[in-house]
Amino acid sequence: MTPSDPHHPLSVVVVGAGLSGAACARTLVDGGARVRLVERGRAPGGRMASPEVHGRRVDLGPGFVTSKDDEFGALLRDWERRGLATPWVDGTEVLGPDGLTRKEGPVRWAAPGGLRSLVRDVLGDPVAAGLHVDLGAPVDDLREVRGDADAVVLAMPDPQAARLAPDLLAEIGVVENDPTVAVATGWPERTWDLRCAFVNDDPDVVFVADDGSRRGDGAPVLVAHSSPQLAARVLAEADGDPLGAVPPVVAALRRLLDLGEPEWTHAMRWGMAKPQGTHETTYHLSSTDGGTIGLAGDQWAGGGTPRVESAWRSGVDLARALLAG
Repeated sequence: MTPSDPHHPLSVVVVGAGLSGAACARTLVDGGARVRLVERGRAPGGRMASPEVHGRRVDLGPGFVTSKDDEFGALLRDWERRGLATPWVDGTEVLGPDGLTRKEGPVRWAAPGGLRSLVRDVLGDPVAAGLHVDLGAPVDDLREVRGDADAVVLAMPDPQAARLAPDLLAEIGVVENDPTVAVATGWPERTWDLRCAFVNDDPDVVFVADDGSRRGDGAPVLVAHSSPQLAARVLAEADGDPLGAVPPVVAALRRLLDLGEPEWTHAMRWGMAKPQGTHETTYHLSSTDGGTIGLAGDQWAGGGTPRVESAWRSGVDLARALLAG
């Protein structure tokens, strides 16, 4: 039953308020559906986290946003017009034993208010839109939230979706995720030349971003993403505590950028930071004995690379498929 029937508008529960879930929920609401968005965290955003650390927002999730999709590109330009996003780095920076090198690459965008602000903008005003949002509401069983909804969307990494729909994920195959620990570091002053660099040939760090450049306030703050190997080892040894990653990550930053000691550090763990691969389609939708289930997330990238963009595309495409009936 689609929203074209005024007597029975489509009813959907979306579990997960990262970008894919937010895009799915908002597209459904704009199409006339009744939507309940359920999120275990205290705020929408998922891995696009921008917590306040030492008095300012710091992006501890994806390092940037890129676009190959025309529709998402139009959204980026709209965000730029409204001051929510800005072109940041034109090209690719690589940091290695021989120093920093630059080469051609896509424009990398940043958000002055943090990447989470973009997820909030996608959602808009839930009350005005008629979108019911439940925050701080973990879901352990789909029967808890399904009710009489026509469909349930699981907008999350595959391993998390597999806990809620094990038979379905066993059938289609699970794309596993690599862990990382994001380490924010504050320094006395900015003495580096990089803005956002992929790190080659280092056992402990794979990416470094100048958050002061990214945010536009010039703060001497670097954010480094640990290697999956370091994260897995530290999280296993410390029962999920990410602090064990701080010393080796700081040591790598000091070595790579010739730095002294940071004034402060802050660590956040991501047990499912980045998909190890992608599905060949942008979403999954199927009917089971328990009802209609949809799957979305950055791992549903149509065979491409998992990105912020692919999360948005996945949520929008799934919503449109549901609305089309």
